Amino acid sequence: MATKTAKEKVSEVFNQVADALESGEYGEKTKVGITTLGSEHGIEEVVKGAELAAKQNSDIEVVLIGPKIETDLTIITETDCEERAHEKMEELLQAGEIDACVTNHFNFPIGVSTVGRIVTPGRGQELIIATSTGTSATHRISAMIKNAIYGIITAKAIGQEEPTVGILNVDGARQVEKALKKLDENGYEINFAESIRSDGGCVMRGNDLLVASADVMVTDTLTGNLLLKVFSAFNTGGSYEALGYGYGPGVGEDYDQIINIISRASGAPVIAGAIRYAADAAQGDIIEVVQKEFEAVKKAGLDEIITDIESSNTEKTAEEVSPPPSKTVTEEISGLDILTLDDAVQTLWKEEIYAETGMGCTGPVVLIAPEDEEEATQILKENDFIA
Repeated sequence: MATKTAKEKVSEVFNQVADALESGEYGEKTKVGITTLGSEHGIEEVVKGAELAAKQNSDIEVVLIGPKIETDLTIITETDCEERAHEKMEELLQAGEIDACVTNHFNFPIGVSTVGRIVTPGRGQELIIATSTGTSATHRISAMIKNAIYGIITAKAIGQEEPTVGILNVDGARQVEKALKKLDENGYEINFAESIRSDGGCVMRGNDLLVASADVMVTDTLTGNLLLKVFSAFNTGGSYEALGYGYGPGVGEDYDQIINIISRASGAPVIAGAIRYAADAAQGDIIEVVQKEFEAVKKAGLDEIITDIESSNTEKTAEEVSPPPSKTVTEEISGLDILTLDDAVQTLWKEEIYAETGMGCTGPVVLIAPEDEEEATQILKENDFIA
């Protein structure tokens, strides 16, 4: 074969650049697979979403895993079995033949949860919900702490260098807040969001969900799953998910595959969004981000904090005490978690301080006599009930 001259080489490069400028495509495309079986709306709806993603995103090559169907997209593997489609999906990911994949009804191992991504109706802003499917840990508070880390990881992978973090006001929120603030103090930087409500703070209300007060909203997975369904289908009557990016990539400390989840009720717009989200995660090298962030958060004492929380919760519920003589309680101590409210009151009883549980306008409170407020507050701080 004749060797190309310098002039011919320059001409070839020029033509490649000209073709790229004309097509809008630069460099190698991110290859995202999607399994087409299992949708409540049929294979055609999934393929429609895949075709929409391919049309909208010149940097993505979308390939199908499933039955033969009329389409211009490549069917990389033909199968009529959903289980076999998942097996093939994992084979392709491990072999590097696809960079990421979108599927539904997939069982992740314990320790892996998906990080959802929605568009809020209040101001049309994107919001990451951490998390939406899977199980980060079997202990509720530990799981929510990890959910926060997973949300930060995902936000960074899709281009948010310093994401703000809010904690939805669900059971366990205050304990999660204390744990995350301890990690922050120990050197793992967390940018806490501020609620739009007048009392502020990083513990978020429903109002904050609607306007995306935080970049990452931390919650338990079941609540996150419910939120994803509501936000994606609130304007369609519920049977067709039309908005957002789906339930997101599965994230876990040692998990090395990019598998994004959609619902069986997801329509073509959400499927297209999920493919975009999967490509974003791959292009941001989310697996490398996982390794980097876990190295940093473990240096800040993540394992020790989780161990202390799990063991202290067990110890505090093992002992019951009787109350001291009752008093009129008119002062409120706030900032407690509903899961530890009874334990907080019993801790004060042990110190011969009468207290009662209550519910204030910002959440659970300990009711205390005015003359005992200062001492009670100090005791609750020393025992990690309040920050």
